[in-house]
Amino acid sequence: MLKSLNRSLRVVSLSLACVLVATFTAPARAADVKPNVLFIAIDDLNDWVGVLDGHPQAHTPNIDRLAKRGVLFTRAYCAAPACNPSRAALMTGILPSTSGVYLNPNPWRQSPVLKNAVTIPQHFMAHGYRAIGSGKIYHGAYPDPASWDNYWPAKNQQRPPDPSPPNKPLNTLPNTRHFDWGPIDAKDADMGDVQVADWVIGKLTQEINKPTFLACGFYRPHLPWFVPRKYFNDLPLDGVQLPKVLKNDLDDVPPAGVKMARPQGDHARVTKANQWHRAVQAYLASVRFTDAQVGRVLDGLDASGKADHTIIVLWTDHGWNLGEKQHWRKFALWENTTRTPMIWVVPKGLSDKLVAGTKPGTRVDTPVSLTDIYPTLIDLCGLKPNKALQGQSLTPLLADANAKWDRPALTTHGRNNHALRSKHFRYIRYADGSEELYDHRNDPEEWTNVAGVAKYAKVKRELAKWLPKDNVPVMVKEKKSDKKVKKNNKKKTESGAKP
Repeated sequence: MLKSLNRSLRVVSLSLACVLVATFTAPARAADVKPNVLFIAIDDLNDWVGVLDGHPQAHTPNIDRLAKRGVLFTRAYCAAPACNPSRAALMTGILPSTSGVYLNPNPWRQSPVLKNAVTIPQHFMAHGYRAIGSGKIYHGAYPDPASWDNYWPAKNQQRPPDPSPPNKPLNTLPNTRHFDWGPIDAKDADMGDVQVADWVIGKLTQEINKPTFLACGFYRPHLPWFVPRKYFNDLPLDGVQLPKVLKNDLDDVPPAGVKMARPQGDHARVTKANQWHRAVQAYLASVRFTDAQVGRVLDGLDASGKADHTIIVLWTDHGWNLGEKQHWRKFALWENTTRTPMIWVVPKGLSDKLVAGTKPGTRVDTPVSLTDIYPTLIDLCGLKPNKALQGQSLTPLLADANAKWDRPALTTHGRNNHALRSKHFRYIRYADGSEELYDHRNDPEEWTNVAGVAKYAKVKRELAKWLPKDNVPVMVKEKKSDKKVKKNNKKKTESGAKP
């Protein structure tokens, strides 16, 4: 009887052991493990991307292939057309009109509203993620060390320095600062964005025991447009096409809008020096350079074997004008300065909210905001909500490109200056009450301001309902002492030293 009992116990033990082995060796279902996030940011890239048809000579095969893997939002808009307020709003989910961070010189962590705001990577860290990154994610003057477990080159230095030509300015414009462009005789490996990509690719290959939020921030096509000469080779100057422009485009724009355009500033200088074609050539070359780095990172992800367990979001912080409306740079409320590429890839089975994943090659034409990125990531990764967020999860549109979406995209530039973009219209109201309205059904270039046309009165009323009810005072600009510290840090960065 004792032998029989021992034999029975051995059978039970063996069966239990088999169950345990099966439990610990069977691959976990995707829903049981948090997905990784690859968070790719690009600076100053407008719609000059192949899949967005923003310029006939835009060559972006890698961004285009990413769009074919997932969902391209063809009408994504920034919260503010400037690096600092746009990125602060995106990373905290809080609008400029709520935070008071309207402009680049507003130190966003000194805002009473954003002082203790939980950023995207902080929210992920609070839910068991490792948050790491490299490159420009926040505005260069205001990095946020608290957002990261690890950052390269350092938590207070977001990117390595770039080579600079010895004979500046290359474009011959006097007093250019960084408003300069042209090919440089440098190797790809010398460029900061290449080094950022190298670091990110290296992290993709590492084996870790927890889910990772990995940020990759590319600086180009931010000024100055200095990239290796080879990226200019397929863009002969005599074949460069200028953007579509209307000579008298500012005639129906109110003074507040003309002031933002500054036609007697950059545009007058560029055209007088006969640099328009060279500028467009250099911007296109810089876009090609950055696209190549995006491709390297995507190849690194695929080679790592982690692509099927990684959510990808690619975004740019705002648009850019290259002479449209006699305006250059961002800092305005029109389509070209506010529209940005945004792409999502969610592999099948990674999210309870999107079990089937994103359908490859989907295009969503509904206007949305970059402030929607934060709540969408929370939704897709199954994290607890952040009640402070003012954006809205994009998961309904990721699941169905035609899903109902009622609210227009809001962009703010300075206190009480706002633009609203709906499916068919752009409505701008400035702080002085002056207005612009463009009907994109027949005016995609925004050449005709119809704000004063009676038949559009109802359209304006409906859109005006979405204007912010509260517009807090402008966040205090940085003190002279802060500027001095920043200037010293910049000098150290340019010399290759750590600040």
